[in-house]
Amino acid sequence: MNRLTVWDTSIIMAMVVVYIVITAWISIRLRSKTTEQFMVAGRSTPVIVIAILLMSEYIGAKSTIGTSQEAFNVGIAASWSVISASIGFVFFGLFMAKRLYRSGEFTISGFIAQKYGKTARLVVSAVMIYALFIVNVGNYVSGAAAISTVMRVNLPTAAFITAVVSTIYFAWGGLKSVAYVTILHSTVKIIGIGILVWVAFSMSGGIAPMMHAMPAQYFTWNGMLSGGTIGAWIIGTAGAIFSTQFIIQAISGAKSANEARNSTLIAGALCIPIALALGFLGVAAKFLFPNIKSLYALPIFLQHMNPLLSGVVTVSLVASIFVSVSTVALAIASLIVKDFYVPRYRPTPEKELRATRTISFVVGFLPLIFVLFVPQILALSFFTRALRLSVTVVALMGIYLPFFNSNRGAISALVVATIATTIWYLLGNPLGIDNMYVALVAPAIVMVIEKLLTPTASSNGQRVVHQDS
Repeated sequence: MNRLTVWDTSIIMAMVVVYIVITAWISIRLRSKTTEQFMVAGRSTPVIVIAILLMSEYIGAKSTIGTSQEAFNVGIAASWSVISASIGFVFFGLFMAKRLYRSGEFTISGFIAQKYGKTARLVVSAVMIYALFIVNVGNYVSGAAAISTVMRVNLPTAAFITAVVSTIYFAWGGLKSVAYVTILHSTVKIIGIGILVWVAFSMSGGIAPMMHAMPAQYFTWNGMLSGGTIGAWIIGTAGAIFSTQFIIQAISGAKSANEARNSTLIAGALCIPIALALGFLGVAAKFLFPNIKSLYALPIFLQHMNPLLSGVVTVSLVASIFVSVSTVALAIASLIVKDFYVPRYRPTPEKELRATRTISFVVGFLPLIFVLFVPQILALSFFTRALRLSVTVVALMGIYLPFFNSNRGAISALVVATIATTIWYLLGNPLGIDNMYVALVAPAIVMVIEKLLTPTASSNGQRVVHQDS
């Protein structure tokens, strides 16, 4: 295996530093000056910018590294992990985007509060913060894997570098800055993936030699995955898109409800070719380097290319890391500020913006504590989507089955589903049942039981709903 020399590593590190300096300067230049700009970019973001933001949210560091890692183990069918996002964006655009935009809310908790009251808002916000925090732990690990491969530093050091740079981006810039810097990040990321595919194709000799030498399952639609797993990916990703805080925050930055919907449809189309490319990279890595750890299925190609090309790809991975960490951390900070800080302290706009930045720095560095305890990245990713799926089930039942209008039922469903899904994941999905299905069924069962056990509260023929709102 080729090894990068000290000179090669110096060139790559210099390219990364220059890129960081340029994009950090852009972030500060475009920084948000008001809370509205920080949260929703003043509701003036073009459709294509939002579409790229949405696509980058689901093809960030975790999906980029994680999908190739999974393809190394199970075949090109691992591409379903990202194709499922394409399906989810289409459904979200058709059935939810305009409704959410017109609600005037930019948090999923605020949207649900319109139906179930303020206690439900706090519960939803807590569930989302929990899920998104785990998402960022995975982002830090996958990003650190790429950085440590090239810079010859250990994972904790690489994760710390990730935290420092990405926190500067989102804590200063907010959504206004993140939206436009993401265009640059995403462009570089796509170029980097293209270079990786070209290098992998050249080294392997193409698809034919791999198909001849490897088990046939590596090239089938389901690979070594069960239909239940693929189904869980599709259900979980689609459901998570419906309730993910940053998705709602991003479409809230659109100029109109129609543009909010169109941005999600474009995002769905952008996901498909990238999904197939990431799956191919994992299979090629298995063919060429069968004895490496699967986590390095994508970064391993960095050591087998010209230092300048390796530098470009490294920059693209760094860009992917920054997009992932920044958008998720921004979503967490927004939920904390909107649902906990502002209602309690009722600050002036200036104090709110300062507090938002302070909270953002804490949110950016806290995941470092948990970096060394992360299992398979893709499994972790879909667990967090399962948690968000339970929020989607409660929201959709409230919208499309309006007789499920009890705030107590909604709150109970969210708490039970979160606890049950977490336990099921930690137990390793007993009975072969994916935790995604637990997240899908548990909230519905709880709400149905609560509905059956609760008599209609009426002295004058009208129901009493969310008394705490």
